[in-house]
Amino acid sequence: MAQLIDGKQLSNQVLQEVASEVEQLRAEHDVVPTLAVVLVGEDPASQVYVRNKVKRAKETGMGSIEHRLGTATTQGDLNQLIDQLNNDPQVHGILVQLPLPSHLDEEQVIAAINPAKDVDGFHPVNVGALAAGQASLVPCTPQGCMIMLRQVHPDLSGKNAVVVGRSNIVGKPMAALLLQANCTVTIAHSRTKDIESLCRNADIVIAAAGRMELINADWIRPGATVIDVGINAIEVDGKRKLVGDVAFDSVSEIAGAITPVPGGVGPMTIACLLLNTTRAARRQLA
Repeated sequence: MAQLIDGKQLSNQVLQEVASEVEQLRAEHDVVPTLAVVLVGEDPASQVYVRNKVKRAKETGMGSIEHRLGTATTQGDLNQLIDQLNNDPQVHGILVQLPLPSHLDEEQVIAAINPAKDVDGFHPVNVGALAAGQASLVPCTPQGCMIMLRQVHPDLSGKNAVVVGRSNIVGKPMAALLLQANCTVTIAHSRTKDIESLCRNADIVIAAAGRMELINADWIRPGATVIDVGINAIEVDGKRKLVGDVAFDSVSEIAGAITPVPGGVGPMTIACLLLNTTRAARRQLA
């Protein structure tokens, strides 16, 4: 049976580090790292995410500002708010919760955020810096996955890693971080041929395809480490249940280590968002 990589426990460790950094910034520089969260519209999942982010921020002693905008918000109104937050020295991190209502241009919104305050790590300047191996604000989910991986493999050098999924939010930055850690990296996606045998040759499989229980035990080499980024809601006996992109029951019999869903990558994403906010605050002092 695979070792369980506990995201709740690990995220609590990261949040303790964040709380101590918040205390240090306050004591040394009279600065309270502050995250501004912008939520546009009524998406129920987004509302839950934002609520959790704000709650965790407050628990670490960090400042938190919420801007809740109606579905009819215009591009101009949103850009104006971002501009205001960019120019507010009390705000160290800006997060615009995605997805946005369909009439708003997500790329334009991401590009409008000051890269130094882009705690999601999505701005083209931060994306480019990550690809070039330079210091940057790194997307939160891949950053959380790396912390989890290092619980099992303190030295990732030479490991064969397959990332299933090529999104800008997880797949591509995940591959860049694994490369920085000296892994041999393959990105697999919906057009990849014989994806199963690619995964079977991997020491590490990162499942970020957004397809429920896509990866089963036949895809996994005995002893491999499996990080499941997927979150898919299903109904079982009239109750809502979350499952990942990995068929957990069968894969956990084969893998050496695995993350659960829920309680795996999810809590790490929020912890890394707050970690990014403290890093942004520290850099803005320089």
